[in-house]
Amino acid sequence: MTSQPSSTSPFRVLRDGFGLIGRFIREAPGAYALAATGAVVFTSAIVASSYVIGYVTDDVVIPVLGEGAPLQGRLGLAIMLIVGVSLWKTVGIVVRRTTAGWLQFGAVARLRKRLIDHQLKLTLRWYGGRATGDLLSVADNDANQATFVLAPLPFATGVSFLLVATVVVVSLTDVWLGLLAVGILLAVIVVDVRGAWLTFEGMQEAQRRRGRVGDVAHESFDGALTVKALGRETEETARFRMAAESLRDQVIRVGRVNGTYRAITDGLPWLGIVGILYVGVNRIASGALTPGELVRVAYLLSLLAVPVRLIGYLMWDVANSVTGWRRVSEVLDVDDVVTYGDVPASDPDQGADVTSTDVSFAYEPGELVIEDMDLRIPAGRTLAVVGPTGSGKSTLALLLARLWDPSDGAIRVDGRDLRSLQPGVVPSEIAYVSQETFLFDDTVEGNLRLNVDVTEQTIREAARLANADEFVSALPDGYRTHVGERGTTLSGGQRQRLALARALVRRPRLLILDDATSAVDPSVETAILRGLKQADLPATVIVVAYRRSSIVLADEVVYIEDGRVLDHGTHQQLLDRSPGYAALLRAYDEDADRRRAEAAAEPGEKVAQ
Repeated sequence: MTSQPSSTSPFRVLRDGFGLIGRFIREAPGAYALAATGAVVFTSAIVASSYVIGYVTDDVVIPVLGEGAPLQGRLGLAIMLIVGVSLWKTVGIVVRRTTAGWLQFGAVARLRKRLIDHQLKLTLRWYGGRATGDLLSVADNDANQATFVLAPLPFATGVSFLLVATVVVVSLTDVWLGLLAVGILLAVIVVDVRGAWLTFEGMQEAQRRRGRVGDVAHESFDGALTVKALGRETEETARFRMAAESLRDQVIRVGRVNGTYRAITDGLPWLGIVGILYVGVNRIASGALTPGELVRVAYLLSLLAVPVRLIGYLMWDVANSVTGWRRVSEVLDVDDVVTYGDVPASDPDQGADVTSTDVSFAYEPGELVIEDMDLRIPAGRTLAVVGPTGSGKSTLALLLARLWDPSDGAIRVDGRDLRSLQPGVVPSEIAYVSQETFLFDDTVEGNLRLNVDVTEQTIREAARLANADEFVSALPDGYRTHVGERGTTLSGGQRQRLALARALVRRPRLLILDDATSAVDPSVETAILRGLKQADLPATVIVVAYRRSSIVLADEVVYIEDGRVLDHGTHQQLLDRSPGYAALLRAYDEDADRRRAEAAAEPGEKVAQ
């Protein structure tokens, strides 16, 4: 039984590399064909120039300098031939370099768009298992590296033509010189393949460490507030230094291999030229060659030294590109995508009727967070979801917004399973606002609009409903004020109100607030919720609530413990018949009283706990 080649064997690397090349060529065949044509034009000019040099040697230099023949009638033709070949070569260079850059940079852009498009279709489960810094490294470094091979590819195509033409020209000139040239070229290719394989193994590890560097840097920058608050600047710097130095050491090891093998491949062609000259002189002495023919062969091989080196570059870049592509393909091959059906949107002017039937959910297998949950929320009602920490409130909100899908059971809106809706229907009908608010580095208006075609009046009405219009109007440029990355120029409560306004701009049929007003004052939160109930919105509202003032505004309350609905009714009904609910609200009240007392205490005065 024949064993399969290992994933790091040179044959596997070359096979994967040329498969990758074929993929990129199929995506842009026109650009590649034009670049390769420019390369062939250039290399054919090299072959032509060797004949011109041979002609000038035999018909101009030797007759004039060695035999005293007149220069007239010879120099003009020689100059015309030399200028013609130079122009020929120039056209090839311009076409090749221009279109080769177009080919590579176009491939990088397409690959990055494909990566982002694919990742945005994946479930949150997949994101939970990947570090953000590593994903950034894949989209940036690895995508760029995967296309490295396209830079020398057109020239390498032309060089392949040049190699064949050179062997033919040298062999027709002299068989022995042809055999020697073939031996030199084979030696260079063998060394290149070996060096490319060793480089591939090292680059795989270097790319992994590069991803780690990006991950540590992203984590440190993203957590800058925590790092500074805890005084961990020195520790974070040391952690980044370890990752960076580990990458440095690996890149040095790869560079050492690269330098050693490239020195060999750079030297072999020149050693070959020395051998060619030695054999050629003896062939001239025997009368088998003319001086011009030897000059032609030596000149052609001397010009071939740089193109042959490019074959080596192609081998090295094939190895590097395969390394980057394998990390890219790890992402592209993930099939944990959000699936959709073909059920269209419903009446936009009516609140959503929501039901969950036997819904169970687990983030990890065997660890249920929601278990056999049955729930019915009539259209147009406001529901408060209440429960102790870890009871599954936020998970329920995520399931209702279809940011996760149930492990078992179904959630339906107007009788339609959320999984059966067409793409785009869920975000058009359901708006989810979490406690963790994200704002883009854009203006207030840009963050509220997010490319939705709505009027400025609609934006302002949504902001007023979210109790945000007053503070936005007071900003230096009003709704055109830039809020900075993640909205860093705003307070937590202001960011939450803008996030709520952003959801209201879309006039959702189901509005889910997962503790979305926790950073605003209780009086402001009460005003917002009261305004939502009184507003002319076609929305069913679900609020994950912690404050009594918010809970009492709801039409209905669901009390959850350990992922199960223990009671469902009005606030007063639950107070009367559910001891757990009553105890939880007392705890909320005591916490609120303590906070108010602390806020009212004089400086230096300690509030009794």
